[in-house]
Amino acid sequence: MSRDLGLRRLRGFDRGVLLAASVTALSLTASGCVVVHGEREVLPATTRAEAAQALQEFTAAYNKADEAYDSSLDAEYTTGALGDIDKARLTAGKANNPDGNSGHSPLKLTDAKFTIPKKAGWPRWFLADAAGNKGGDVRWLLVFTRSGLEETWEAAYLTLVAPDDIPGFPLDKDGWAEAVPANATDLTVPPGELSATYATYLKNGEDGKGGGATFAEGPHTSAWRALRTKQSARPGLATQYIDEPMTNGDYAPLALRTEDGGALVFFTTRHFEKQTAADGASVPAPNKDVLALTTGEIRQTLTMEFVSNEVALDPGDGQVEILGRIQGLTSAKGE
Repeated sequence: MSRDLGLRRLRGFDRGVLLAASVTALSLTASGCVVVHGEREVLPATTRAEAAQALQEFTAAYNKADEAYDSSLDAEYTTGALGDIDKARLTAGKANNPDGNSGHSPLKLTDAKFTIPKKAGWPRWFLADAAGNKGGDVRWLLVFTRSGLEETWEAAYLTLVAPDDIPGFPLDKDGWAEAVPANATDLTVPPGELSATYATYLKNGEDGKGGGATFAEGPHTSAWRALRTKQSARPGLATQYIDEPMTNGDYAPLALRTEDGGALVFFTTRHFEKQTAADGASVPAPNKDVLALTTGEIRQTLTMEFVSNEVALDPGDGQVEILGRIQGLTSAKGE
């Protein structure tokens, strides 16, 4: 993290839409036999029936947590970027509404499709693609993961994507998809490098390798950078930004081979936004959800930390296209 901003790591909330699905399954072979040496054998992550059950259980847990504003009710079913965003959202909700969410409306996910990769080793994971009753005419893409047979399936990624933007996936004769390794070199950016490449692009518009055309223009690339430039210098207020990759553990990127030979990649980034008021001015008053996650007293500065999960089309040749991004405030600090 940059020293010039004097930013410290914070942890905690969301400020956007988020939801998702459920899980509990055993990792079984296609024939239904329990995996004994899943760390060595190339096997499907789960069965379609168990994936459907996982989605159902997660959705039920999410709805209970949302109604009560109680993160403990779905903590078992979330992890990674989605876990951070969801926990912070519920924490802020509880602080401002101790009696629960009076505006709760249950999330309903229908027309679910499951893309299950066949791979060796842990983590095992799969993609759920469903229609939701919230968010408009989009598909809810949820990635579930776990690192052992005795673990509960957890939703690590959630993005909302237009139906026409979702690619097709090549399947083997048994209907299983192909997981693309993090170090794959047949893509514009290896999945394991996409988080850092995106963070570098947001900072200076370049890919860190002397080019500037790694990412296609769009709301999560050129338009976002333009908005930041506009907001960075307002009368009496300076705003600074820092972007960082997140690639370890449950934040690791996960990628599926697409029919055109590219990959659909889910990845995570962390973002800091520091607002500093000029002498005689003050930082604009944040809303109650931000305040619920803020430590310290806001005098001259407010530093906010966000976690973002993205989904991108990473082609074999051409520009990377960010299809969707959900970002949530996870903590803030006033000084």
